[in-house]
Amino acid sequence: MNISVQKVQTKEELETIFDIREKVFVIEQEVDPEEEYDEYEQSSTHFLAKLDGQVAGTARWRFTDKGIKLERFAVLKSMRGKGVGQALVRAVVDDISKHPDSKSKKLYMHAQLDAMPLYAKFGFKQVGPMFEECNILHYKMELYL
Repeated sequence: MNISVQKVQTKEELETIFDIREKVFVIEQEVDPEEEYDEYEQSSTHFLAKLDGQVAGTARWRFTDKGIKLERFAVLKSMRGKGVGQALVRAVVDDISKHPDSKSKKLYMHAQLDAMPLYAKFGFKQVGPMFEECNILHYKMELYL
């Protein structure tokens, strides 16, 4: 199996990642579309993952006043368990580490409980109490570059 992850460059790729997020978050996890799409779409760096040339997953990152936030990690149901999530986390962290404004910065995310072991493989640590976001339980996780 060949997994590729690339930065989103075109409007068509952006529409593809929105379709992935629609399927995973809005349909499967029943997140309100108003919550899923936000004012940070244009200012975030988005990624598209493919498995053997087939669209498989997405993620994004952005600068905030609290550090660098990784978010919107989504892998299509039929593509899970094949390394796509790991490839996405690796690509996003690598991209952030190469950014000139990322030195000595805190990376953080709001991780769904099921995904925490994946993020922990990359050194992210659970911080603070469990909380609910979009009717889904999460923990904040952090990693310092």
